[in-house]
Amino acid sequence: MKIHTIGFTKKSAEKFFGLLRASGATTLIDVRLNNVSQLAGFAKRDDLRYFLGELCDMSYAHRPDLAPTQPMLDAYKKQGVGWATYEARFLELMNQRVIEEAVPRKLFDNAVLLCSEDQPHYCHRRLVVEYLAQHWDTVAIEHLT
Repeated sequence: MKIHTIGFTKKSAEKFFGLLRASGATTLIDVRLNNVSQLAGFAKRDDLRYFLGELCDMSYAHRPDLAPTQPMLDAYKKQGVGWATYEARFLELMNQRVIEEAVPRKLFDNAVLLCSEDQPHYCHRRLVVEYLAQHWDTVAIEHLT
């Protein structure tokens, strides 16, 4: 099973959708807690769903159960909680949610996980895919940058 990840910030629409097309993925799984912000530009939920179908022949799924909680995000982004603490809290949240059983494996086969961060290093999408790779057999991860 191959799972890709991508972030939309610091990418033009041309680069973003080009990377998605080149990946050959069939589904984009939006793992953002808030996917309707005006700051998201072309990656707002309804616009993104339309563009994915028209430009990439991809389906769209929103899985907020794979996102951190708002207080967790606020602590990291607004209150100065460090990455290591945020990562530990988010890993514990995924463990509590038992996401490896809660999400259908079939949905993730040849899918792309979407979040906002440009690079995967300090983004929860990387944590999600690595967590699933630890719990599911034969998961290959590719970060689209």
